Amino acid sequence: MRILLSNDDGYLAPGLNTLATHLSKIADITVVAPERNRSGASNSLTLDRPLSVKQAANGFYYVNGTPTDCVHIALTGLMQDMPDMVISGINDGANMGDDTIYSGTVAAATEGYLLGIPSFAVSMSQHQPAHFETAAKIVVELVKQYNHSEFTEPTLLNINVPDLPLQEIKGRQITRLGKRHKAESVIKLQTPRGETVYWVGAAGQPNDGGEGTDFYAVSQGYVSISPIQVDLTKHSQIAAMQQWLQAKN
Repeated sequence: MRILLSNDDGYLAPGLNTLATHLSKIADITVVAPERNRSGASNSLTLDRPLSVKQAANGFYYVNGTPTDCVHIALTGLMQDMPDMVISGINDGANMGDDTIYSGTVAAATEGYLLGIPSFAVSMSQHQPAHFETAAKIVVELVKQYNHSEFTEPTLLNINVPDLPLQEIKGRQITRLGKRHKAESVIKLQTPRGETVYWVGAAGQPNDGGEGTDFYAVSQGYVSISPIQVDLTKHSQIAAMQQWLQAKN
């Protein structure tokens, strides 16, 4: 099996390296990741300049672009053979609920999905986690499960893993994305030169985080597996919008 690995934390990130170590035991892996941390890059493509691809001593390729750039370049020119799967991660921190809109980790997997390849985005439940090994072993299990029973349609899975030893993980749950409260306000600071700068505030706490959501599963010690999609059309509003457009002033 051929697997393309990427992430948004950069090619030196411990989560990516841990995942590569474990998956290389069961698959032929190619790593193409950003040269630096690109968290929050979402699905952005670099179109205003050319990109370069370099290879590190450990064989990983790194790109001076976004996570989406990495997967796009890998799948449309760098790799001689298309992979059987794209896996992005393991991210340092959760990507649940509204996080998925901004996440470079999810975006890298999404690029594979858009090109018809089964794709996983894998994240830990908190920043600076102690148990990347847990997530790596779970990903290996899920890849083996896929080999045993392939998906019947293109599939994009958003996977979040509690930061626990493997033996303390209670199981796996198929979940939907929850929602967060409004993000906290920006942090306003003055530089030594008297310039005003802003740090984006922290993400809001879960608002819709009840049973069945990714937030709830992870909080209870389960791996959350959410099948997600790219269609942004709000189909339930199409009829109402048609009536609105036809309404007379």
